[in-house]
Amino acid sequence: MRKTAFLFAGGLFVAAPASLLAQTTDPTLNADAPFVRNIRPDRPGRTITTSMVPLGQVQVDAGTNRFEPADATGFGSTRTLSGATLRIGLPSHIELRLTQGYLHPTDKRAVTPAMAAAVDSEAPVPSTALPGGFAPLTVGAKFLASTVPNARSQVVLLGEVTLRNGDASFPNKVLEPGARLLISQQLGQRYGLEANFGFRQRGFRAADTKLGTYLGTLALNGPLGGNFGFFAETYTTWQRESKLAPGATAGIYWRPLPNLHFDLNAGQGFTSEAEGLSVGAGFSVRLPK
Repeated sequence: MRKTAFLFAGGLFVAAPASLLAQTTDPTLNADAPFVRNIRPDRPGRTITTSMVPLGQVQVDAGTNRFEPADATGFGSTRTLSGATLRIGLPSHIELRLTQGYLHPTDKRAVTPAMAAAVDSEAPVPSTALPGGFAPLTVGAKFLASTVPNARSQVVLLGEVTLRNGDASFPNKVLEPGARLLISQQLGQRYGLEANFGFRQRGFRAADTKLGTYLGTLALNGPLGGNFGFFAETYTTWQRESKLAPGATAGIYWRPLPNLHFDLNAGQGFTSEAEGLSVGAGFSVRLPK
């Protein structure tokens, strides 16, 4: 409880000055800065940017990752996950978001701990099929909390819910609501610091809140030279009664056009509760130009 209260207070401490700066800056002074003008995808890491798709435009962020799932997910050993987020700019500085993942099926089978303990060590151990196929769809929206768009400091709210559809192999599907506070601070004209603080739970009951998962991230991105740049983040997830599960993600990107972005990335969890090694690639495109 103390850990949660401390991190929540820290998030408010960071959000307060960022919100103040964002509301007292003339957006016309910063609208042409590369950090604002160029496409900023909500991938490849855990961090979701404060970047909002403008009204009348559509952006797609897509990619594939090969990763070692955390033990608690029940996904087995190394898996491949592909996914895409469709982002649509709406009036009043709102962005509609649809995220669809596809967990590539595997022939491997998972051994349930209870079954393994109940049978003789020399006998065949019962197993179950691992989840695979289309994951449940996540629907969400970004809302600009700052009163001034394109300011050097931005505060955005994200709300989303994961539905109960998807392949039947995914067990115990329930509605999963979540929310995040997104904060960004532009550094110079081309670099940016982004932070997220979020919470997600399975179900809408008050009791489900106690089993919800918190998320905190801090990311830095900027140019390396020419049309190339980098992305680096550190993150952690935790629950009220569990340890922190920290990790890091880093990558490089190539942006041949302001509205087109390709990336290569790698990540690593630092504890057994976190996701293991991951490597991936992806792209983002925004239309019309």
